[in-house]
Amino acid sequence: MNKLKKAAFKALSYPYIDVKKDYKLQRKVHRIANPYIKRAYHVLDRQIMVEGREIPVRVFPVKKQLQPGILLFFHGGGWVTGDIESYTKVCANMAKQTGRMVISVDYRLAPENPFPAGLEDCYHVARELFLHLELVHCRQDEITLIGYSAGANLAAAISLLAKERAEFMPEKQILICPATFNNHSSSSPFASVIENGFDYILTSQKVRDYLDLYVKTKEQKDSPLVAPLLAEDLLGQPKTLIITAEYDPLRDEGEAYGKKLKAFGNQSYLFRIKDAVHSFFTLPLNTDAIIESYDIINHFLDKTNGCDKENR
Repeated sequence: MNKLKKAAFKALSYPYIDVKKDYKLQRKVHRIANPYIKRAYHVLDRQIMVEGREIPVRVFPVKKQLQPGILLFFHGGGWVTGDIESYTKVCANMAKQTGRMVISVDYRLAPENPFPAGLEDCYHVARELFLHLELVHCRQDEITLIGYSAGANLAAAISLLAKERAEFMPEKQILICPATFNNHSSSSPFASVIENGFDYILTSQKVRDYLDLYVKTKEQKDSPLVAPLLAEDLLGQPKTLIITAEYDPLRDEGEAYGKKLKAFGNQSYLFRIKDAVHSFFTLPLNTDAIIESYDIINHFLDKTNGCDKENR
């Protein structure tokens, strides 16, 4: 990473904002920082009803669908910030770049609704789509889970829940910069937490704060539904694409999850985007990284068996 770019990321990382005290302000800043000026074509807001409660979703159809199926997207934001509005630009671009319909889930956020509220929202939306295919006009094997950051954590947890509850099972999942572990302190077993825990926008301290807002007890923090890497049994998981960023504190745990999936006999493919930080997927200045990511994603989606290569 060149010195100018690194200095810019360092400036964006400080002064430190107390996430635990100022998470509502963080939500406002996140939305302001991610406007969608040009209205996405034919964006549709829908609601999925679960036990009398509404879960909002936003549908991003493409002008001309190039490929069958949909991408069911779970946004990032540390389970605390982020929403349909702030990820509209990301989802509209995703639909355009993949030629597939994207459905974004507006799950409940912590700390007002801590674990497992947001996860259950995402699971129920997935369940409704998988079990009521008339809603999406495709086969079950054409529905792919995709998540970014905390949303990638939720996607992985949905697949674990799907196996446990035996109601449906995704064919494929795409995890972009996933959080898969529960220790982001100086005692973390992963070098990326130490090496990239400062100066690259997402700091290890922010990750710890987000996790503390999301889960309330140590027992919950040790659950594989919070930290999928702790799962003792990963048999029968979906074909999985994991994309990590070189300067992301979550890099190593994401890659460790991919390797563990493969060790249990699953098809798992790892790609590390060089010279990228955790937030690259939402930053317009990382154009090359976005182009590379969609090349990888489309290759994974279009291949019957996932991918035929990986770079890690």
